[in-house]
Amino acid sequence: MDSDTRRNRMCGQKNYSLVVLALCLLQHYLHVSVTFVNATSEVHIVYLGEKKYDDPALTKKFHHKMLTTLLGSKEDAYRSIIYSYNYGFSGFAARLTQSQAEEIAEFPEVVQVIPNRVHKLHTTRSWDFIGIHKYSSDNLLTKSMGKGTIIGVIDSGVWPESESFNDDAMGPIPSHWKGICQQGEFFNSTNCNKKIIGARWFRKGAKNQFQNLNKTNNVDFLSPRDGIGHGTHTASTAAGYFVKNANYRGLASGLARGGAPLAHLAIYKACWAFEGCTDADLLKAFDKAIHDGVDIISLSVGNEIPLFSYVDQRDSIAIGSFHAMTKGITVVCSAGNDGPISQTIVNTAPWLITVAATTIDRAFPTAITLGNNQTLWGQSIDVGKYNPEFASITYSERIAIDPTDDSAKDCQPGSLNATLASGKIVLCFSKSDQQDIESAATTVKDVGGVGLIFAQFRDDGLSSCDIPCISVDYEVGTQILSYIRRARHSIAKLSDPKTTVGKWVSPRVASFSARGPSSMTPEVLKPDIAAPGVDIIAAFRPLDTEHRSGYALLSGTSMACPHVAGIAALIKSAHPNWSPAAIKSALVTTASQTGTDGTSISAEGLTRKEADPFDMGGGHVDPNKAIDPGLIFDTSTKDYIQFLCSLGYTNASITRLTKNTINCLTKGHGMNFNLPSITIPNLKRATTVSRTVTNVGQINSKYTVLVQAPSGIKMTVEPQSLSFNITSQILSFKVTFFSTERVNGGYKFGSLTWTDGEHIVRSPVAIRVIGFESYVYV
Repeated sequence: MDSDTRRNRMCGQKNYSLVVLALCLLQHYLHVSVTFVNATSEVHIVYLGEKKYDDPALTKKFHHKMLTTLLGSKEDAYRSIIYSYNYGFSGFAARLTQSQAEEIAEFPEVVQVIPNRVHKLHTTRSWDFIGIHKYSSDNLLTKSMGKGTIIGVIDSGVWPESESFNDDAMGPIPSHWKGICQQGEFFNSTNCNKKIIGARWFRKGAKNQFQNLNKTNNVDFLSPRDGIGHGTHTASTAAGYFVKNANYRGLASGLARGGAPLAHLAIYKACWAFEGCTDADLLKAFDKAIHDGVDIISLSVGNEIPLFSYVDQRDSIAIGSFHAMTKGITVVCSAGNDGPISQTIVNTAPWLITVAATTIDRAFPTAITLGNNQTLWGQSIDVGKYNPEFASITYSERIAIDPTDDSAKDCQPGSLNATLASGKIVLCFSKSDQQDIESAATTVKDVGGVGLIFAQFRDDGLSSCDIPCISVDYEVGTQILSYIRRARHSIAKLSDPKTTVGKWVSPRVASFSARGPSSMTPEVLKPDIAAPGVDIIAAFRPLDTEHRSGYALLSGTSMACPHVAGIAALIKSAHPNWSPAAIKSALVTTASQTGTDGTSISAEGLTRKEADPFDMGGGHVDPNKAIDPGLIFDTSTKDYIQFLCSLGYTNASITRLTKNTINCLTKGHGMNFNLPSITIPNLKRATTVSRTVTNVGQINSKYTVLVQAPSGIKMTVEPQSLSFNITSQILSFKVTFFSTERVNGGYKFGSLTWTDGEHIVRSPVAIRVIGFESYVYV
């Protein structure tokens, strides 16, 4: 049915709304084409796979023609379309009804029609902590400081006036750059420089998804300017220039810098103050970043469980990053903040580098002095809010409105008696993830309390509160409660926090950091790597008194992601011809397995345990070793396509994703995919996998294998040594796994390491034995 027929049929009805009546009268008297706005019309992404035409203008024309065929007129097509994706891949975003979306999905050129969904947004010490102490012309890692590379940051924008984006020492803009400095509200061309070489903003998807975008409580700008600070923080972490005496309200003071201080930044604002990023806007950001010529993309944004398959193309991050990878662009993503539950990892596509979050060895101890002269310690980042005098301290259950209401224990809203709480410091005990220290502090403040001590099992990531708030563990909380119960008049004094470095064993995997295995493709180890993501100081928008210094302490895998993006830029600067897979391999196989005390890295959670590959991938990032890994596991686009074949996707669906016709004649299995890790989620008896390594070290070298087999698994490698010379720089090996167990079990972990005496090339191994097809994950 064409659009005129639809309109005539609608106008011929006897019962219709005033809006339809007005449109019908307008059409009748003015003889204009009218598009009816259906209440169920929503933005859909029509994904067409690889570009049919190299000329973007022809691609865009093709999109309009297809939409015109669907809607019946060019005018309706132009009004419906909001984006045309015509650089990195082909497709468009348009306002369509459900029936129109279903109709266009049947067009032969269409791979998938994707509803426009919303995604969540998931430094002075951290770089020293991971081994980048200073920049020297003698150090291969740091001599260029990322010079000549471009990091594209897809996030919430940037605050360009921050000192971190000073361009005084920057070199010329790379000749391959094709981007622009897009103007907008409180942002013009002068806000770009040789550090921030380009900036764009994408709002159409969000505008159609959230009609009241301008009316949120948060400040935001219709431009690349950052209204929430998240994008500024991640951009400066990746590539901020040196800033002396950077601090957050006097805490964490030191020399702030990004991982690649001489790398250029390209800003793509696709996330808005409602703290979400729509598929339509993210895909347009990817499309433009590919066109503009970035080398690295940093994306601290993620989906939610359940995940979508890669070829079904409901995952805009998987789509955009696949096309970026085919153009040689390394894409680094956050793992998500839904840990410590297993199988919560997101951004699981194998062509991504997925980053978990860890602590660093900096803390902010805060003294709690009780009336019996006992001093206990917690942590806080609230400075200048503490009364130096003693005040009454009480336990939240003692001041509950309803003594039988268990919600008073962790100070949930409406649970405390204002008469009993007024003027007191309140001790609360966290019961679940539903209540955090900020919310508890708001509850205490609302009833007149003057301070909060919040006992919780997690101590990774601090927050600022409206009243003084101190985080303690359950042991310290219990000691304080014991004092309150014994004392006739319990009092306490809270002190300002201090900054200490080097006195806490780190890194530890943060409890919030999402965990593997991947629920979509468990044969692909995720996360890939871990990096600092707890209490990271970096540039921030200075729109309130709390952040008037222009720097903030934030925690999340969002903060870990740009650390790895910055290191990837350093590697790319040193090895400009390396593929995204080579860079990932270098990071994974050289990662550290030990903390500052020489023991194994631990993982925070409901209990503390030794971290395994589902917590931290290959381990904690070690940039000094990653720059010279010795061997790499390289992977081409063809290999990724073969992996998709192994998952059982049809030839047609994979062909649409790429430019070439695909024929999955030999499906094989995904465990042979040339990753720098080995994961077998369904070992029944025996399985052999193969891997290929490329020598990037000394031309003439010999590597021997070291095997650490998972418990209950026999593991053999053939051959046991690899000899490289001028004619043989790429060699393969096979690994056979044999189970000695006969029952289902959980994953067990080991490693396979190649060494030439100088380099250590370690591949993490994860194996699960199953005795029958249908199983429950343990």
